[in-house]
Amino acid sequence: MQKRRTFIKKSGLALGGLSVLPHLAFKSNFQKQKLGVCLVGLGNYSENLLAPALQLTEHCELRGIVTGSPEKIPMWQRKHGISDGNVYNYDNMEGIANNADIDVIYIVLPTGLHSEYAIKAADTGKHVWCEKPMAKTAEECQAIINACTKNRVKLAIGYRMQHEPNTRKIIEWSKTKPFGAIEKVRADVGWNISNPPNTWRMDAELGGGLIYDVGVYCINALRYTTGMEPLTVTAHHENTRPKVYKEVEETTLFNLDFPNGIRTSGKTTAAENINILRTECQNGWYELSPFQAYRGVKGKASDGTFLNTYIENQQARQMDDDALAIMENRPLMVPGVEGMKDIVIVEAINESARKGETIKIA
Repeated sequence: MQKRRTFIKKSGLALGGLSVLPHLAFKSNFQKQKLGVCLVGLGNYSENLLAPALQLTEHCELRGIVTGSPEKIPMWQRKHGISDGNVYNYDNMEGIANNADIDVIYIVLPTGLHSEYAIKAADTGKHVWCEKPMAKTAEECQAIINACTKNRVKLAIGYRMQHEPNTRKIIEWSKTKPFGAIEKVRADVGWNISNPPNTWRMDAELGGGLIYDVGVYCINALRYTTGMEPLTVTAHHENTRPKVYKEVEETTLFNLDFPNGIRTSGKTTAAENINILRTECQNGWYELSPFQAYRGVKGKASDGTFLNTYIENQQARQMDDDALAIMENRPLMVPGVEGMKDIVIVEAINESARKGETIKIA
């Protein structure tokens, strides 16, 4: 908890009573057919991916921000036309409850802070979008789900890949099985990172390392490719650079056993460039490579089929899908329970690696 408090202090999350420059106020002129989104946390993903994506969406738009860094506010107001009344800090974000401009609060903070602030968001009565991974523990995930249920708001987890069209085809094939019964699936993601930046992702408490950051992509892919839930996991960690990876693992390898004898393997690593989801079936195979990337997801199958449908912006597709589901009051594509299932598996992977034995997944 000391590291979490230090991060909050250093990042300015504990600041209260932010003073917003009055000359930067903008007149509100939003289309009523769109949902207003408030971003919580103005780091790289919000600034360079979500905010630009919200300029491309049809069913939602950026209307508010929550930040502990007052120096960022003028730029965000100038660039995105955010009025003074829609700027909050981490101590007064409960005031969003009375703001009719904002319909959705999107949590874009370090993983270790997701539970605390997603619950605060739910308590405002606004719908909640939470970036992946959903939280550090299954217990925290359940607390978020409970808060959203109590406040009768919808909860979506930011798994953009499930909204991507080539991935949607893989999900469809888990049901139709065009190449016969699925026998084996492999999902590996990694980069050769020689000098990793000292960010919250390298912190065991706030980030948890690659198994949380990109490992959930591998786990989620094995689940949606098979269309099933795993029964057991066997895993181990490897660390060839302990002086660099002091708190988190450099590489994690794991095997998930699914019903019907389906064997799967996953890998996250900072020692190798790899990005592939490959499925071996009774009568052929198919793969996506890269399967986890902001752009350029593509693949092929053994019968010559190409999986190369291109979309300009995955984050815009994700947020539009979720906004439309809220507006039409239908189930979200990736609800909270989906994010929680992956964290249950992450915890089982870490337990297996720690104990050196196969773990049954609850």
